Amino acid sequence: MNKDYIIEQLKSQIKGFESETKTEKVGTVMEIGDGVARLSGLTDVMASEMLEFPNGEFGVALNLEEERVGAMVLGGYDGIKEGDQVKSTGKILSVPVSDNFIGRVINPLGLPIDGKGDIKADESYPIEKIAPGVITRKSVHQPVQTGIKAIDAMIPVGRGQRELIIGDRQTGKTAIAIDTILNQKGQDMICIYVAIGQKESKVARIVGELTERGAMDYTTVVVAGASDPAALSYIAPYAGCALGEYFMDKGKDVLIVYDDLSRHAWAYRQISLILRRPPGREAYPGDVFYVHSRLLERSAKLNEKFGGGSITALPIIETQAGDVSAYIPTNVISITDGQIYLEADLFYKGIRPALNVGISVSRVGSSAQIKAMKKVAGKLRLDIAQFRELEAFAQFGSDLDEATKQKIERGKRTVEILKQGQYEPMAVENQVAILYAVTNGFTDDVEVSKVRDWEKDFHKYLKSSKKEVLELIASKKELSEDVIAALEGAIKEFKEVYQSGK
Repeated sequence: MNKDYIIEQLKSQIKGFESETKTEKVGTVMEIGDGVARLSGLTDVMASEMLEFPNGEFGVALNLEEERVGAMVLGGYDGIKEGDQVKSTGKILSVPVSDNFIGRVINPLGLPIDGKGDIKADESYPIEKIAPGVITRKSVHQPVQTGIKAIDAMIPVGRGQRELIIGDRQTGKTAIAIDTILNQKGQDMICIYVAIGQKESKVARIVGELTERGAMDYTTVVVAGASDPAALSYIAPYAGCALGEYFMDKGKDVLIVYDDLSRHAWAYRQISLILRRPPGREAYPGDVFYVHSRLLERSAKLNEKFGGGSITALPIIETQAGDVSAYIPTNVISITDGQIYLEADLFYKGIRPALNVGISVSRVGSSAQIKAMKKVAGKLRLDIAQFRELEAFAQFGSDLDEATKQKIERGKRTVEILKQGQYEPMAVENQVAILYAVTNGFTDDVEVSKVRDWEKDFHKYLKSSKKEVLELIASKKELSEDVIAALEGAIKEFKEVYQSGK
């Protein structure tokens, strides 16, 4: 009976059996090391397709050869060994996107690393996307106020522009980018800070500053740390840009900082050399220009028909001993719409931001300035240029005529006014007021050593007693006769108060 019962059970199981067929495209790991795997068997794989490794990590197909596929591993590769099976997912590398990413610190795969729990995202964007075409774009015409007097006046940045920040290490490149993010408070601008190969301690300090000053309310930080694999450093700026495109497609304005693209190029060089791609100049692969151009071209100002959103990029490049003619600096200079050049010599002299006004340029120019700033900036640039030229002559100690002496003295005061502390961005109306004062000779009788104290007191006076003058500049956005009369009246009244208080 026991035997008959077993036979019946087997018959019923055979009768109810339904076979399921499942097809998977799989390959085999032939070599693994330094974050790069060489695979065989994946004949149908696409370029930039995501691959799944047995340890749960994902990879990206980069080299498609006749016999093998070269892929970079997005994460730890310790658990992967020769002979392991690799599955192709059929999906191009994408990152999750959502409004919930604002205020969070994430890695380049969109996973939170700030310990504040998961981020809900219903959509994903490919990290590689073709840049907006000519027809979809609009010329740059709205300013991005950095809050830094020297930049807003002489090297203006507009919404949709790509302005390179370039200089040696420790000259204040990141400081300018962070100050710009801080100044976007209340400007209806979403900010994304991408840290590529940076020390984790530096990133933690930046996140701390942004949180303390309320800037994380509109900022996302994407981090590929110095200890992370080169693959994450390589995809980090593209992931940040994909998140920016999500907001741009919704008609919003985005500011994105890539800190820095020198390290991004190093990561790409490392991956390429391990993949045995032929090295070119400075051992970089031949397509390193395209790697940066396809990233930065995605920054644009869209026209109203396509939502009117924008991505403004501030890429950062580190130079060696001020050499802007090296391979990566010249590449990125040729892609961007101007550069903010920071000089080590000026930094050590105490001129901070250490802006070299001669080499720095904005190819968008005054179209990204309000009319009031345009008016004071024209005179300012001329004053600085004349001062730099005359300063060289004055070193020889020859007798100078009164007009030359006066230009040098005003130049010294202008240089002092353009100095600005870190984390002290200034509203555009305050910038216009102080620059008008210095370019029209109202500070000529103030001692050079006391100019900055004079400026601080002047801003305090405007805030407490002449708020209507600042509001007039902010609302009219141009120096009409009534605005000039009100501004000059406020400056003269302050000078009387300042003199009597001394």
